[in-house]
Amino acid sequence: MSDSATSIAYLLAATLFIVGLKGLSHPRTAVRGNLLGAVGMLIAVAVTLLDRHIISYPVLVIGLVLGTGIGTLLALRIQMTAMPQLVGLFNGFGGAASVLVAGAVLIGVVKAANSGHVAGAPAADLQFTIATVASGLVGAVTFWGSLVAFAKLQGIMTEKPLRYTGEQVVKAAVALAAIAVGVWVIFEPGKTDLYWLLVAVSSILGVLLVIAIGGADMPIVIALLNSYSGIAAAATGFVLNNTVLIIAGSLVGASGIILTRIMCKAMNRSLANVLFGGVGAIVEQKEGEDDTYAGKVKSTSPEEVALLLQTARRVVIVPGYGMAVARAQTAVRQLTELLEKRGIEVEFGIHPVAGRMPGHMNVLLAEENISYDKLKEMDQINPTFPSTDMVIVIGANDVVNPLARKSSGTPIAGMPILDVDRAQTVVVIKRSLSPGFAGIPNPLFAANNTLMLFGDGKDAVEKLVAALKS
Repeated sequence: MSDSATSIAYLLAATLFIVGLKGLSHPRTAVRGNLLGAVGMLIAVAVTLLDRHIISYPVLVIGLVLGTGIGTLLALRIQMTAMPQLVGLFNGFGGAASVLVAGAVLIGVVKAANSGHVAGAPAADLQFTIATVASGLVGAVTFWGSLVAFAKLQGIMTEKPLRYTGEQVVKAAVALAAIAVGVWVIFEPGKTDLYWLLVAVSSILGVLLVIAIGGADMPIVIALLNSYSGIAAAATGFVLNNTVLIIAGSLVGASGIILTRIMCKAMNRSLANVLFGGVGAIVEQKEGEDDTYAGKVKSTSPEEVALLLQTARRVVIVPGYGMAVARAQTAVRQLTELLEKRGIEVEFGIHPVAGRMPGHMNVLLAEENISYDKLKEMDQINPTFPSTDMVIVIGANDVVNPLARKSSGTPIAGMPILDVDRAQTVVVIKRSLSPGFAGIPNPLFAANNTLMLFGDGKDAVEKLVAALKS
């Protein structure tokens, strides 16, 4: 292909990426945005293969078959409740691809230089070596950090942050070591073993960074790792001198950073606090905390809740990760339809970090064809709670904990929450009084206007639906 044709094709692909990303900003246009982004990537890949004369059909067919098979299997087998783990793995795969591509190109450049056949090959100049180091460092951190995040979300390892004496010093030392090896690679790119040493040290750094972060912060971690994968891809674009890869990686990196900032704001946390604060560790009990629930918790039954709903005019449902674990979203949709048939207004209060990844609750509810108009963000729904007859909290904990309104003293102090306690009646569906990821009690469970409906989320909502029908 001519240079002008390649440039036009890359410009079209980049435009589709941007328009597709814009479409992802709203559920109504998300599917179209996904399709536009996919078409843009198809164009980018096809043009790159033609432009670089990479037309080894047997290898391409093998890769296509394997990729299609794995993708189809994942699409059919992975439940929506496990989507955060899958997204974490995808971030890791992106980082791993950057590491391997940059390493392969470096080896090829060094071999070409040593053999004297350098015509048409990339030169090991300063831009090339810096980009290679960036790909290896950020890509390795992304891959191994994502594996740890996957292990935490999947329950393979504890969700609690793993803390130890001198933790920050160790991480700083490993980070400095990675930077030092990276500088060494820049000055001596011919020693390709140094690149893999950089990858090894960066891998250790990736593990150390994420094992110190608790499960409550996983939505932020996933967004941050997504940004890392984009940064690594952009750096690899400079390694390959590929414009469209630089653009695509930059878009992913920038959007990931923006999303990370939004998530931090939703939790009233700085990024440094997320990375180094260790929220979710076992909290030392303070005097009086053991009495939070003593003699104050009021248990209820589906039949009693059904009676209270008979006189309700407005109901807000607040889903949490417990809803996802119980796979109660179908029962929640049935409850919503039944209430609306009786003339009751139903809306959903969605906290940005209610699930394990940004938008997790929105996706689960949208999958049940619950109208997007009913899904209200925290700033929209909070002013309406005082005029709400009943709030039904399903599997949420920290995001409705009134202790967050305090300026200090708890891990969630200052975090914006859903003000469900200001409704007339609150029904909390939960298996037990166990704390959330922050490891602290929730005074909401013992509030005067709160009733606890203990049990599995799906089973409890199904019994509530049956009680309403009867």
